[in-house]
Amino acid sequence: ACTTTTSPVRLYSSTRSVRAMAAGVRYPIGTPGVAWTDAEKLHWRNTREIQRSYADEVVAKLEPLKSKFDVTRYGSLSHGSYEMFAVRTLATWSDDKPCVLVTGGVHGYETSGVQGAIAFLATKAEQYASKFNIVVLPCVSPWGYETIQRWNASAVDPNRSFNPNGEVVPGRSFNPEPATEESTAVIAVLKSLGVAQWLCHIDLHETTDTDESEFRPAKAARDGVESEPDLIPDGFYLVADNSNPQTAWMKAIIDGVRTVTHIAPPDANGKIIGEEVIQEGVIGIPPPNQLGLCAGVTNASYATTTEVYPDSPSATPEQCNAAQVAAVCAALDHLIA
Repeated sequence: ACTTTTSPVRLYSSTRSVRAMAAGVRYPIGTPGVAWTDAEKLHWRNTREIQRSYADEVVAKLEPLKSKFDVTRYGSLSHGSYEMFAVRTLATWSDDKPCVLVTGGVHGYETSGVQGAIAFLATKAEQYASKFNIVVLPCVSPWGYETIQRWNASAVDPNRSFNPNGEVVPGRSFNPEPATEESTAVIAVLKSLGVAQWLCHIDLHETTDTDESEFRPAKAARDGVESEPDLIPDGFYLVADNSNPQTAWMKAIIDGVRTVTHIAPPDANGKIIGEEVIQEGVIGIPPPNQLGLCAGVTNASYATTTEVYPDSPSATPEQCNAAQVAAVCAALDHLIA
């Protein structure tokens, strides 16, 4: 979803190239039609490589924020020396103000989710601290960030792991998976804050070409099923809870992001990533807490998942980060109004 507003909009930029990569290609780990064992999951993990630095690109950027916010370690991972950090507006925290949660990097490979959360803290969060108690978890999955992976080191999708007891519906693209260290740590730190009612939760994500070329084939191989090619939308979109769509709030976010990048159009079937479009740039899904999604980790009345598309030829990392910041700011501005 990161193209300039003057660039021509391609409906589905990767329709042919990415589907061609995914269709009929056997994933290199496991036996087709047979779910992975622990040995194959370990093999998968051992063949992932560190490609960037969590310490340099994330932790180091939190240091200067300590002069303005409370930055605390809330958990660590057993695989690798990774610590996770929470940032909150402790100096202005008040029980009389509504509470807002922003999460990034639940899927570690989705760069602008992490960098957008940090950019919001560095440039905008102070402006909203008089109105809201703000908590930001900028990188929920640091191992995934360094290795540029959707899953965690145990080959589990962290963004399906927030309700391991949720109902699994065969064939559904959104199904809960086992609990992870990442999700368990998030749940614990949120509980420690003692917030009885959250107002808002914005979970920052991306939809990338590698969803189709790597991660969907990997998931199919892991689960012992056939990979079904899909289309990657070219544009920004949001994910809404069908039971609580908050249409005016969603529109405000879409309109805010539109000033930075274009909004994803539906495909020929009127859908985005196989889900129904319920208003411009918004897909509707079952309640996120039933699916194990991070967007359902609180009881917030206003909750959504953002989806930025970073693989457009005219996209820049700065635009992607700006789109995430614009989404958060538009969401909060609407709640203030």
